[in-house]
Amino acid sequence: MKIMIIGGHGKVALLAAPMLARGGHDVRSVVRNQDHVSDVEATGATAVVADVERMDDMETRDLVLGCDAIVWAAGAGGGSQERTYAVDRDAAIRAIDAAVTQGVGRFVMVSYVGAGRDNVPEDDPFHAYADAKAAADAHLRATGLNWTILGPGELTLDEGTSRIEYGDHVTEGRTSRANVAELLTGVVGRSDLGGVTINFRDGNVAIWEAMESLARRADGTPVAPLREGQPE
Repeated sequence: MKIMIIGGHGKVALLAAPMLARGGHDVRSVVRNQDHVSDVEATGATAVVADVERMDDMETRDLVLGCDAIVWAAGAGGGSQERTYAVDRDAAIRAIDAAVTQGVGRFVMVSYVGAGRDNVPEDDPFHAYADAKAAADAHLRATGLNWTILGPGELTLDEGTSRIEYGDHVTEGRTSRANVAELLTGVVGRSDLGGVTINFRDGNVAIWEAMESLARRADGTPVAPLREGQPE
């Protein structure tokens, strides 16, 4: 597959890119800063320098042309409310719309576990991020794309365990970026995980087992997920 990672210099993206490249995928990682090209290309991905925050609709459509799948891993990383909305909502929505227009079938969104559920007061500094991510996720769900949304808990730099706890009951918890990257890598090539939001944190269920249990049957009925403590 030709996979484009938008937000290619982020910590999750830098962990996922070499896994995808080793899997035989043609990985294109979008970065805003020319200085990040060497870091990205060391992962086995091809760096594409583009500022998605400032691109218009046509430029975004050109960027994703020919891709089989898009991974949205970009984020403003805090800072001003205006930039948070510009990247986490507006640029993400442009990428989603571009995927629809250009016939990109698969779209994986890296979100967070509370998106759309957190009721953050407007005077809270976190409000803009929560609101922006909820809007982008809702926009993606309303499309005809084969989408999957990943909702990890609080991200850490802990070593990956290849094991998670997941399900709608997960509303918080620590999640290693390495586990996010591994789940992302497994999910992106699976069309049978379309229409699924995976809220998760580090836990006891093997990532491959979690994906299998979430895979949708031909009739669209999701398999009941395993939870932490259940036998595998």
